[in-house]
Amino acid sequence: MANWILGLTGGIGAGKTTVSDHLNKLGICVVDADVVAREVVEPGSNGLNAIVAYFGKQILTDDGTLDRQALRGIIFADKDKKHWLNNLLHPLIRTRLLAQLAHADSHYVILSAPLLFENGLDKYCDKTLLVDVPVEVQVARTCARDNAHQQQVEQIIAAQMSRADKRAKADFILNNNQPLDAMQAQLATLHQTFLQLAEAHHA
Repeated sequence: MANWILGLTGGIGAGKTTVSDHLNKLGICVVDADVVAREVVEPGSNGLNAIVAYFGKQILTDDGTLDRQALRGIIFADKDKKHWLNNLLHPLIRTRLLAQLAHADSHYVILSAPLLFENGLDKYCDKTLLVDVPVEVQVARTCARDNAHQQQVEQIIAAQMSRADKRAKADFILNNNQPLDAMQAQLATLHQTFLQLAEAHHA
């Protein structure tokens, strides 16, 4: 029986990981697109071998892992190379994501992805949940967490789908700009809803 899948997303600094960790503690399997994206370029993987063949060894660190910063610098400046990389990685990531979702064993499964809507991953989900905070909160939290410059964070946010568009697309919205216990109470209610939806799906 196919699993009931909840797509979880939120802009940078919105607190998506806090939410997925909390649901994971309640026994829900989480398949994280960011983790899978790292797995498909691990040393020895077909993904990394193809990247080295295309970009050369200068995108490797001394210990043979992918130098993400070097690669980011190259593709940021060259749309064709970025396009090539996306064409290589997106199918690899998607295949692995779908395999992990299919093998997950919990009442429902979470597909956690920052670019859930942008990359069309929501089409694999039964429902979607957006972890939502105002943009200024995203900026403040990310600057504090990553020790990043405000301008850099604002550029990342600008490159993602707008908050309004995400709110319009999401089936459920969790307000993460409130005290932790209030957020967790809202999440507990949502969790019960997802359990009921999953049960109806399997019935």
